[in-house]
Amino acid sequence: MKVIRMLVVLATIVLAACAPTNPRQETATEESKGAPTEVIGSTTALGKDSKNATYLIEGKGITLVNGLAEKALAPGSASKQVTRYFGNEAKIDLNSDGVMDSALLLVQENGGSGSFFYVVAALKTANGYSGTNAILLGDRIAPQSTSVDPKNSTQFVVSYGERQKGQPMSSQPTQMVSKTFKIKDGSLVEIVAP
Repeated sequence: MKVIRMLVVLATIVLAACAPTNPRQETATEESKGAPTEVIGSTTALGKDSKNATYLIEGKGITLVNGLAEKALAPGSASKQVTRYFGNEAKIDLNSDGVMDSALLLVQENGGSGSFFYVVAALKTANGYSGTNAILLGDRIAPQSTSVDPKNSTQFVVSYGERQKGQPMSSQPTQMVSKTFKIKDGSLVEIVAP
């Protein structure tokens, strides 16, 4: 059992190091791109479903277990970073392999008042689900829907409410936004209109 676990850990590290990064993700720094610097939760590379997969958030591999990952913010601290499955999941064949993948939202809280929403994908393989990089949508937004793009069946659209520029965070999100995403070279990317 220990040998199998070690092989899974080694495979996870090798796969993560080879995974392409998302050059369009504005929140990533040069230091945070590439292989995960820390994995929270299980160290398996593939999950049994989208609630039990590893996603790359801000350069760190976060493994959800039953839709949840928790980590102390500092040694001995009661404050935790909590990442959880939010939902708004859409079934879609993102990589044109004839198998249905998942597009979904995660929310991460870091001990303060913020609730940071990310869009991710879980690509189904013969051995389980492989999570993608995460793209930040915003802090305390109002998610509405995730749906297959009617113009392209390998892309999906996330619709949500956000605050208008200059509005305080205490205001309700009222400005509707829709963003389109796809898988390109193994990474989740936003499609930016020309």
